[in-house]
Amino acid sequence: MAIYDLEEQEKIDGLKSWWEAYGTLTIVVVATFIASIGGMQAWNYYQKQQVEQAAELYASLREIEASGDPKKIGDAANLLMQGFPGSGYASRAALISARASFEGGDIQGAKSRLQWTLDNTKEDELKDLVRLRLAGILLDEGKHDEALRLLETKHGESFAGLYADLKGDVLTTAGKVAEARAAYQTALDRLGKKGTYHNIVQMKLDALADAK
Repeated sequence: MAIYDLEEQEKIDGLKSWWEAYGTLTIVVVATFIASIGGMQAWNYYQKQQVEQAAELYASLREIEASGDPKKIGDAANLLMQGFPGSGYASRAALISARASFEGGDIQGAKSRLQWTLDNTKEDELKDLVRLRLAGILLDEGKHDEALRLLETKHGESFAGLYADLKGDVLTTAGKVAEARAAYQTALDRLGKKGTYHNIVQMKLDALADAK
């Protein structure tokens, strides 16, 4: 019995020594761990609420979109763009507003919304689409150099044919026929061999056959 008591006492004394050395640190680590779990849960809840609110606003925007009123659409889009700028809903809201502005004759407003999307979206494909639309507007404005800069930006392979085709349009308008031919040929190489769009690009290329 005495031996048992001695062994138990040694264990107790060892635990006391360990606690004196590491007890405070252990409490801090455990407390931090518990706090982090609570913090993560709170953050996840906050994120979920943000997504749900953004989704509700986007649904409202789609209803307002049917009105065709650029101002109403723009105001609804602003709620998403200002309140949830990093969400995919905000970027798509900006695109909807840009289209409404363009169709309503507000070209600068459309460009502003497109540029906002380009600056804020994290989606590469969306950026590729926005550059294409911006370049189209710049072509209409006769700003060939600006349009070409956008079209020469690195983009996804799925957009290669569209970028090359629009680049051909810009170069044709700028009077750079040889370069336009090369761009249209690139577009044809990237597009499928059949289809209406392929035929349209081919017609553009054929139209430049005798041009100098």
